[in-house]
Amino acid sequence: MSNKEQVCVTGAGGYLASWLVKLLLSKGYIVHGTVRDPSDNKNAHLKKLDNATENLKLFKADLLEYEGLCTAIEGCIGVFHVASPLPSPGEYVPKEQLMEPAVTGTRNVLNACSKAKVKKVIVVSSVAAVALNPNWPKEQIMDEECWSDLEFCEAIKNWYFLAKTAAEKEAWECAKRSNLNVITVCPSLIIGPLLQPTMNATCLYLLNLLKDGSELVENRTTPHVDVRDAAESLLLVYEKPEAEGRYICSSHEISTQDLVDKLKLMYPQYNYPKSFSEGMVWTRVSSRKLQDLGWKYRQLEETITDAVKNYEERGVLAS
Repeated sequence: MSNKEQVCVTGAGGYLASWLVKLLLSKGYIVHGTVRDPSDNKNAHLKKLDNATENLKLFKADLLEYEGLCTAIEGCIGVFHVASPLPSPGEYVPKEQLMEPAVTGTRNVLNACSKAKVKKVIVVSSVAAVALNPNWPKEQIMDEECWSDLEFCEAIKNWYFLAKTAAEKEAWECAKRSNLNVITVCPSLIIGPLLQPTMNATCLYLLNLLKDGSELVENRTTPHVDVRDAAESLLLVYEKPEAEGRYICSSHEISTQDLVDKLKLMYPQYNYPKSFSEGMVWTRVSSRKLQDLGWKYRQLEETITDAVKNYEERGVLAS
């Protein structure tokens, strides 16, 4: 990377985006970050990052406002499109509230990238755009060739999976139309410590297991990835000239019950679910393509330790 290369990160104040901004600043990039309100206290953590004073500029921009995105992206060599709506566990969000920011937002960002003649665009998709495919052979590990089935997502009313799949497909359509160099990364459930002041949906997943104390919880097997490893994957595919296409980003698959057993051994003092019902088992996903590019990931225990310490320091978990 040439010194002082300028890049844009959408949704800069979010969970994954905050870690990406921190990483980019540490590597000497000048970062344009889009946020809904630069003066909002929930973005204050970004201004405190190392090198932020000189190399971070926050722009007021909404995914549905094309002009604001153009202003933020102007002059940038690369763009990381991270912003996307994510419901909290158990929260119902209507289809339109997920689809419009995901699909129209992606189109707006990529059109702004085309206008600004951006050299490379990294779009954060999700394993949600990979894993919901009833036609994929059950015993076959899912790779980048597998796509969630839009009709199936629609039929079972899984609007989040529908939105992420439709948004990634839109990214590839835009890439074809505009001849943009686009790469998509599909992280699994992101966990680990957070930089932003408010708990987000994926943080609540782990926090709820530590303090819920429910009588019965669904024992689903879920792929996870550390938020810092996910941020590293985005920079890796951006910086590697040979990177192309889609990349699944996932490190550990574990059932809810096994995760709780691990947490109990590490932190016996917390209030865990009492019993487990049989739950969904995700078809396994492979990050081999990303690993072949040079991606490495942390052990699950390190992620858990750093996350729990972070929750305790914030007072959301009484130590």
